Amino acid sequence: MIEPVFAAWRTRRTGPGTVARVHDLRELVNAVLYVNRTGIPWEYLPHDFPPYRTVYDYHAKWEADGTTQQVHGLLRDKIRRAHGRSPQPTAAVIDAQSVQTSSIGKAARRSRRPARFSRTSRSHWLRTAGSRTRVCWRTPGSGRVGRG
Repeated sequence: MIEPVFAAWRTRRTGPGTVARVHDLRELVNAVLYVNRTGIPWEYLPHDFPPYRTVYDYHAKWEADGTTQQVHGLLRDKIRRAHGRSPQPTAAVIDAQSVQTSSIGKAARRSRRPARFSRTSRSHWLRTAGSRTRVCWRTPGSGRVGRG
């Protein structure tokens, strides 16, 4: 299902002046999935996979031109159809979180008086029904949070 997407991507980049491809696309995709699943740094990719710089380069190109989003959309549509649902999500969730920041600024660090107030920051997310983050933005919070 996803092989034609990556094969078309590679064909668009083949032509005069391009280097012959050494690594199989399947191995590159497997390596990206391995890094994603295990959470390891790229440098620690096992030697069974292509070199980590090559894998990261392909991954960065796929992210930049929207290939990974296209594959994600295909897989999401297939799963939703298998469960008898509409291919596109129809609901969204807006979530927010207030986080207390660690300091006010240089003036607070130079002051002889201990800081009694700290500032807050507020993060907002818009997520579709599949828990995929569509939009994230940060705003100043409600000002100061006091300790007395």
